[in-house]
Amino acid sequence: PYLGNMIVQWLWGGFAVSNATLNRFFTLHFLLPFIIMAMVLIHLIFLHQTGSNNPLGTKSNLWKIPFHPYFTFKDLLGFSMALMSLTLLTLINP
Repeated sequence: PYLGNMIVQWLWGGFAVSNATLNRFFTLHFLLPFIIMAMVLIHLIFLHQTGSNNPLGTKSNLWKIPFHPYFTFKDLLGFSMALMSLTLLTLINP
């Protein structure tokens, strides 16, 4: 109740929805996918550095598969398949 009006005025850029409001939300709408993609990439880097199935945090390289040729190819293949599916969906049924 105390901060609600201030937050609304800050988001709107004034006392009513105006051009500043639309610019802010369009900017957020444009930048949000890039922010999410950067956070996912950072998550993947940290996940593959430490290993996802290593609760003790020990460094045992006996059973590890190298990330670069194997998992990079798998991730790129999955990303390209998802992108191709989305492209086909948008082109066939616009």
